[in-house]
Amino acid sequence: MIPTEGRHARRRSPWPIAIGAGALAVVLVAGIMIYAAIRTQARTEFKGSDVATSVPTQPAPTLEAPPAFDKWPRWGITHTQFSADNEPEHVAEQARGVLGRVPMLQNQHIMGWGVGNPEPSPGQFNFRDLDRRLTFMASSRAMPVITLCCAPDWMKGGQAGRTDWSKNHTVAPKKEHFDDFAKLAARVAKQYPTVKHYMVWNEFKGFWNADTNRWDAEGYTELYNKVYDALKKVDPQIKVGGPYVPIGTLSGTGPSELTGPWGTVDQRALDAIEYWIEHNKGADFIVVDGASMTSDKGNVPDDFSAQAKFSAITTWLRQKSGDKPVWWAEWYVEPENSGWSEDKRTAVQASALMEFVKSGVTTALYWNPQQDGEGECPGCLWAPKVGGEMPMAGLLSGFTRWFPAGVKAEEVSSSDPKVKAIGQEQQLVMVNTSDRSVTATVDGRQVSLRPYEIKWSGRGGA
Repeated sequence: MIPTEGRHARRRSPWPIAIGAGALAVVLVAGIMIYAAIRTQARTEFKGSDVATSVPTQPAPTLEAPPAFDKWPRWGITHTQFSADNEPEHVAEQARGVLGRVPMLQNQHIMGWGVGNPEPSPGQFNFRDLDRRLTFMASSRAMPVITLCCAPDWMKGGQAGRTDWSKNHTVAPKKEHFDDFAKLAARVAKQYPTVKHYMVWNEFKGFWNADTNRWDAEGYTELYNKVYDALKKVDPQIKVGGPYVPIGTLSGTGPSELTGPWGTVDQRALDAIEYWIEHNKGADFIVVDGASMTSDKGNVPDDFSAQAKFSAITTWLRQKSGDKPVWWAEWYVEPENSGWSEDKRTAVQASALMEFVKSGVTTALYWNPQQDGEGECPGCLWAPKVGGEMPMAGLLSGFTRWFPAGVKAEEVSSSDPKVKAIGQEQQLVMVNTSDRSVTATVDGRQVSLRPYEIKWSGRGGA
């Protein structure tokens, strides 16, 4: 049984808390910066173990090739525990329209987040759930992406034929099974020949060294290199990226090479990234995830200005990696129990997307927060079970259409600093960052925006 996962289907990080009584520098070194605790999320709920019976190897599904793009679409989503394939057919059809009207990237993990164990016992494969998700992705005109996480229990010291979901998101494969995980990655690549982009692992899960109080970048990189070789052997055209490390921040300044008004980045995350850059066998892109919030004070100096963190980190990644394509596998902007309206939530997301465009992010994947059952679903793309498009879907579609990777974009002048705007040759998007109506001159035109309103406008002859 696949566990029920919550709003963001995430778990809390294993970072130990060792709080000293000294200055901020001591706090940073001691490890208070618990990245996963700053995000709105729910813990994975254990629902028991699966006892695997004989599962025949399924033939690969017949999937249409992804649509051709003049430019890389840049934007997309990650499917989680509950997604469009779990919906009534009329809602699933609406979701296909929402995701496919401007084709975007769609990502799925190989185990968990709506998908069962792909290899319950050595050499015994079960791709039924992955087939279902990949089939939906193809039906909604996706550019498909796969995240190679997590690992079957028998690779983590568990019993073959059983799946303990309580450990799925916390345990990495044992070193003696790194080769087995690489073989599984190759088997997945053979099953889905239309998938050409793979992210290796997720948030360094299980790669925390409690003795040294830092990430085990050495262990992760060893696993990554084996997976990289295995995928390239299947198809040299496959694109592979890592390290998918979570980047946390604390408010104030401290012993880190990357700080700003939005806080101080945990140096241990930067060290892990640099180790991977220096020791990987090859990488087609670099992957990270993070939140605008600090672990101690939420968004600083305010909800909108905090989004500049994404630009600062992206610039650092491009410099350190020799300008490799930068992927944000996840990003979060909302503190827990914020009480935000949907208008404000979408406005802050628009501000974050503007930062991604400004800093030259190649790909940014929105973590689908869909829940089971009807009712309020903050940040969702469609209303679960009943249908109806939500504001975030329109925002993603607009950015996918007008701001693909590589488009020449520029910040647009505004007479009022409460209105942020960014544009390209044909189109601009603006957002009112205040809770009051604003009238301003934007790009030479007078516009009026309601509180937290997002507005698109043509430029020149558009």
